[in-house]
Order: sequence, then structure tokens, then C-alpha cells
Amino acid sequence: MTQTAYQTIIDNLTNAVVMLDGTFKVTFINAAAEVLFDISQRQAELIPFQTILPGEGNLFVSLTKVKQTGQELIKREMKLYIPSTGEIVVDCAIKLLEENGREQSILLEFFQLDNKDRISRDESLHAQQQVVRGLAHEIKNPLGGLRGAAQLLERQLESNDLKEYTDIIISEADRLQNLMTNMLGPHQQSQKTAVNIHEVLQRVRQLVKVEVNERLVFQADYDPSIPELKVDLDQLVQIFLNLIRNAVQAMNGVGKIILKTRIKRHATIDNQRHQIAASIDIIDDGKGIPASLQESMFYPLVTGRPEGTGLGLYICQSLVNRNQGVISCTSQPGHTVFSVVFPLEQARE
Repeated sequence: MTQTAYQTIIDNLTNAVVMLDGTFKVTFINAAAEVLFDISQRQAELIPFQTILPGEGNLFVSLTKVKQTGQELIKREMKLYIPSTGEIVVDCAIKLLEENGREQSILLEFFQLDNKDRISRDESLHAQQQVVRGLAHEIKNPLGGLRGAAQLLERQLESNDLKEYTDIIISEADRLQNLMTNMLGPHQQSQKTAVNIHEVLQRVRQLVKVEVNERLVFQADYDPSIPELKVDLDQLVQIFLNLIRNAVQAMNGVGKIILKTRIKRHATIDNQRHQIAASIDIIDDGKGIPASLQESMFYPLVTGRPEGTGLGLYICQSLVNRNQGVISCTSQPGHTVFSVVFPLEQARE
């Protein structure tokens, strides 16, 4: 087998692979590691691994132990902080490699656990959304009859005092009808065309900028190599308008919002693996999302704001799914990231 063939195999692994020399400098990372640590092979080569993971002490204690003893270590549920993306949870295998008398190398293999949790959560959320949609249909259908009956009754009443009660029935039926319609999500079919994601983000950015003052700063961090996406333009605008407005509200109009795009390799969407995808991150430095809401924020009627309806993120999730994408969120005080990923090619089983 040729060297190129070996390279292809390693770059197609789901797990992140990192090779270090005896001084813990990076000599190689595969494509999955580039994604995990948000750094390219060229940027990472020959820099200290601790530069990529600043402040990470436990891992380097383990590296030293493996180097001294030669014994392989497996660290379970290790928390690592990636400056650009926040905290992740991984299993990590560390092994010393002997290369025919040459300087020793250390092989690290990372398996990201929160990816597995996210996929399981997406499956659960999708199943519960189907239940919610069915329930919304069942509630919405008799509301029309209830409203119609109240209107007929109102015509038979002569007393204005009694008509106040039928007015309440009609207005509450209308309110519930609107709520059920929103829970069912947008009803129009997606009209997919080739869309430049950066033009969409710039358009949404301009729409939101007129609503805020100069104390809120927008920063663009775009990857110009991302090709056009095959998505519904209007739905894409709605997705990012909701997400960016949420970020503005979370920061009370003060702080920084970063719009970041990157090519993402080996993306899993709806239980299908895609070789390449586009990742769009909306990052804010607000107070973060309460831990009690992080597991349920995409469910309908869940909100952390007294004035919120709890339908904005639910509708975002629905629109992202309609365009064959996936949405996720990580949050801690000072760093919240909503990530939307769309495939750039056909899925692989």
C-alpha cells in the first residue's frame, strides 16, 4: 500500500489522531484533529501541543507518564478547553511509539463524546417534535369549530355584557390557533437554490445592525472557499435572523457577535456521514444559557426570557432540518456558540 493510500485512510478516520515528538511538539494531525482543535496541519506542525490546549495540565501529566514508563494510557471523559470552540469531552488513548532506534514519538487518539450525545439528543428531539406536531394538529382542528360556535352564539345574544364572554372565547381561540400554527412550523415547501452563505450573513447582519447601537460589535470570520449551498434562501435568512437576534437579546445590546464560517470534514447529520460540510457559527460573549435550559432549548415553549414565546429556536431547528442540516449549541458564561452545519455533498452510509 502506498504512502498516499495510508494518508487517505488516516484522514478518513472519525477519531482525531495527533502525533507528537519527544518534546511534545506536533509532528502530524489528521483531518478529524484539524476539525476538533480548529487548526490546520500546517499551522500545528512543530508547535508545542500545549499551545493548542493552553492551561490543560492533566493531559500533559499523562503524556509525561507514558513517555517515562512506555505504558499505554486511556483517559475516559476528559474535559478539554479549545479556545475557539469552548469545552469538549473526549476519551483519549495515549501510546508511545518506538521507531527503530529513532527518537520516540507519542500517538494520541481522541474520540469526542459530546458528538455522540448530540446525535442521540437530535434523535430524541426529532421524535418528540413529531409528537408535538401531531398534538398541535389535534388541538388546532376543534379550535376552528369552537370559534365558529362562539360566533353563532354571539349573533343570537342581545346583551352586550354576554357578548363580552363570546369575544373572550373568540380571541382566545384565535390566540391558540396562532400558537398551534407556530408549533407546526412554517408550512411552505422549501424552494432550494444555490445560495452564497456569506451574502446571507451580511444581509442579516445589516438587518440587525439598524436595531442596535454602537456598543454591540459584529465581527466576520469567513472562509471564502466555501461553495454555494443548495438551500432555501428565505428560510436560511430566517434561521440566522432568529439566531443573531437571540444573541443580541442575550447580551442586552452590549458586546461582540462573531459570524464564523468553516469547511467541516466528516460531519454526521441525521445519522448519515458527510465527507465535507459547511459550518456556520454564531458566537457571542454574553452571560450564556442557563445549564437547566441547555438540554431542552430546542423544544417548543421552552424559553429563558419572561417575554419569550419559546418557539424561536424550535422553528430554527425545523427550518434547518428542512434544508438537510443540523443545529447545536454549546454555552458557558462569556462564550455561547450556535453551530449550523449543512452538507456540501451527498451523504455516505
